[in-house]
Amino acid sequence: MLKSLLPFLTLILAALITVPLVSRGAQQTAPAPAPALNQEPPVAVTPPAPTRNPAKPTAESQAKAKSLYQMDCALCHGDNGNGKTDVASSMSLTMDDWTDPKSLGGKQDGELFNIIRNGKDKMPPEAEGRAKDIEVWNLIIYIRSFAKGQQPAPASTAGTGK
Repeated sequence: MLKSLLPFLTLILAALITVPLVSRGAQQTAPAPAPALNQEPPVAVTPPAPTRNPAKPTAESQAKAKSLYQMDCALCHGDNGNGKTDVASSMSLTMDDWTDPKSLGGKQDGELFNIIRNGKDKMPPEAEGRAKDIEVWNLIIYIRSFAKGQQPAPASTAGTGK
């Protein structure tokens, strides 16, 4: 008779062990979902810049701007700023031709600063660790120099009697 009770006792013992495990699991909260893989870290957005460029260009600051442009911009925008590069073509990008004075004529320096700092579309941002603000402002002066025929805005004649 003991042999016939052995399977029955084993079944009861297994049930007693399993019931507390199941009931404990039901009381526990579900674990937090795992973070998504390949999630991009949040990008810090630079606050809007002033509309006027505070940089006063010097030969040294423009040499630094040229070097920065060659390292970070020329690959897509071209050595002379015309935007006709293999990289731009391969990415199906239509780049502004900065050798044309009209291409940047409607853009304030502050707007260009924000685009460079924060990036735009497929253009990555220029991180502060890579270029200081004053270097970005000088870079804007350098980029504007590509339009060799660019005429300065006419001086206001209001109040001069002309």
